[in-house]
Amino acid sequence: MKTNKIVLISLVLLVVSLAGSSVLFAQDMTSADFIAEAKSHIKTVSVTEAKSLFDRGGYVFLDVREPNETAMGIVPGAIQVPRGLLEFRIATTVEDKNASIVVYCKSGGRSSLATYTLVRMGYKNAVSMDGGWGAWEEAAYPVE
Repeated sequence: MKTNKIVLISLVLLVVSLAGSSVLFAQDMTSADFIAEAKSHIKTVSVTEAKSLFDRGGYVFLDVREPNETAMGIVPGAIQVPRGLLEFRIATTVEDKNASIVVYCKSGGRSSLATYTLVRMGYKNAVSMDGGWGAWEEAAYPVE
C-alpha cells in the first residue's frame, strides 16, 4: 500500500512538471512563427554583408538547400548540407565550433532555422544570409 502511494505521488509530480514544459505540448505554430523565433536568437546579415565576408575570406559558406536546388549553382566553395541532415552531418563537415559560418538557402527561411540549430549545437559564429541564394544571384555575385 505504501509503495502504491509513492508511485502515485511520483506520477503526479511528473505530470505536474511536464505540464509546465511548453516543449512537450503543441503550440499551434506556423512556419513563419518558427522562422521568427529562430531569427530572434541569431544574427542575420544582408547579402551585401555576406559578399563582403566572402571577399574577406576565412568564412565557411554553408548551403542548406536540397541537392536539386544546388544544381542551379552555389556560392563558390560553399559546403552543401541539406537542412534536413544538418544535425547529423555538421560535426564532421565543420568540426570547429568557432568557425565563422554564413548559412544560406533559397530565400532565408531555412537558413534562419539552420543557423538557430547551429547556435543551439554550440557553433558560436554562425550567421544567416538574408534573402538567400535568390538575393545572391540577383546581385550578380559569383556562382559556381
